Amino acid sequence: MPVCYITRVEDFCASHRLHSPHLSDDENRALYGKCNNANGHGHNYKLLVTVRGEVDPKTGMLIELNQLAGLIRDAVTERVDHYNLNLDVDFLQGVIPTAENLCQAFWDQLESRLPVGELWEIRLEETGRNIVSLRRE
Repeated sequence: MPVCYITRVEDFCASHRLHSPHLSDDENRALYGKCNNANGHGHNYKLLVTVRGEVDPKTGMLIELNQLAGLIRDAVTERVDHYNLNLDVDFLQGVIPTAENLCQAFWDQLESRLPVGELWEIRLEETGRNIVSLRRE
């Protein structure tokens, strides 16, 4: 049976500061530039979550889209929307909130809520020019 892929898009706004405790202040400024601003900065993020699997012949669906949207909101977007990712989000404590690390953290929040193997890709658009994907191969 063919495999179906479904992507749900959710938006959220959040602030963060890119700063590694393993680097000096000068090294952090050189590496992260304006993103190392002591007071942080913000983004209007776009989170794309893709699940895959076989279509259920009884329902004609892989997953009910409102269910998928609710899972994403409960696990991720309601917990990060309009918050400082460095300070306010429990599952990001101690994490440098780069787009790469955010994808991994969001994956970890979602994977256990979906059937095994169903989560296929998390894509995070930090800006129109900065996009990161994490995918199960």
